[in-house]
Amino acid sequence: MALKAVHVSDVPNLDHVPESASLSLCSTRFSAGDGDGENTRCAYKFTKFVVMGHRGSGMNMLQSSDRRMKSIKENSILSFNAAAKFPIDYIEFDVQVTKDDCPVIFHDIFLLTEDDKGTMIEKRVAELTLAELLSYGPQKEPGNVGKPLYRKTKDGRILEWKVERDDHICTLQEAFGKVNNSVGFNIELKFDDHKVYKEEHLRHLLQVVLEVVSEHAKDRPLMFSSFQPDATLLMCKVQSTYPVFFLTNGGSEIYTDVRRNSLDEAIKVCLAGGLQGIVSEVKAIFRNPGAVARIKENKLSLLTYGQLNNVREVVYMQHLMGVEGVIVDLVQEIIEAVSDFVDSAKENEGENLYLEKKDVQKLETKPRFSKDDLSLLLKLAPEPIQV
Repeated sequence: MALKAVHVSDVPNLDHVPESASLSLCSTRFSAGDGDGENTRCAYKFTKFVVMGHRGSGMNMLQSSDRRMKSIKENSILSFNAAAKFPIDYIEFDVQVTKDDCPVIFHDIFLLTEDDKGTMIEKRVAELTLAELLSYGPQKEPGNVGKPLYRKTKDGRILEWKVERDDHICTLQEAFGKVNNSVGFNIELKFDDHKVYKEEHLRHLLQVVLEVVSEHAKDRPLMFSSFQPDATLLMCKVQSTYPVFFLTNGGSEIYTDVRRNSLDEAIKVCLAGGLQGIVSEVKAIFRNPGAVARIKENKLSLLTYGQLNNVREVVYMQHLMGVEGVIVDLVQEIIEAVSDFVDSAKENEGENLYLEKKDVQKLETKPRFSKDDLSLLLKLAPEPIQV
């Protein structure tokens, strides 16, 4: 697959990703690596490059002019099954625990709605009972009308949460029962960045989630991820069945908890707690490409998320760098793109048949960038993140 030089001004915003982007992917699962000693639990790896559906078949961007960003309600059974129609390996979604201990799938920490006087109010999802939460948005029972949902954009606008194909808020248990069992789940454990969680409370929330997983997961491929460092460390302590990944934006934003502020800090978290890998914001990888090698050297897997993952050239470059998979909104388009360059790579494998073993190993461990590839990388990330 040849890439042309791409100027940063030409890399499309999410609103402008062409709908004609072409689109089939092979099944991929976790497999144990060749780790030894205390890092054995960190030596999990994906057998092939993976594509995961972000919140199912993509997050909702109500302010977007791209109808695909408002096509299906995110984090819903409808969205999960829409993604599962394609040869995708995992769907990623957000899980919180209600006041009465029910794991529900909902991204925002606060639910935005109107009171009886028409005034906008926020309600913390974790402080609502399941019945209260389910009273918002579309209802399961025909004829019932739920309370309206709104969303606040990054620029402060408040928009009614309307999409072309709406669906009700769902529970984790419901997802296990109603989504094709061949599709893996990447369960992001969602916590409030501005709240301090005591270990006892964290442990309780994780156990509530694990009870549902234990009863309903069966043989479904599953992994956990979280931006909350203590939650990931504790999840590794309370269970050893499923891999746990640390989510980080790699320094794009600065937090009081230094463990969240760089890829190198993320590596430390993983090694300290026996985590299996890192899920990084894609821009952090481009701004600090050397971190990819350090992650690999420590026998950790690496996935990325972010809006740039909806651009096929960006995904291709990550494949060259050694990233093992991407979380995307435009599921169909990126699956087809990945299938294209995976097939192309297989065609080129024959060229290495007569190389010495040590030379083949060099090819496998070093990213192979063309000048055009490097041009795109440098223009996407002109200023390195400080680590």
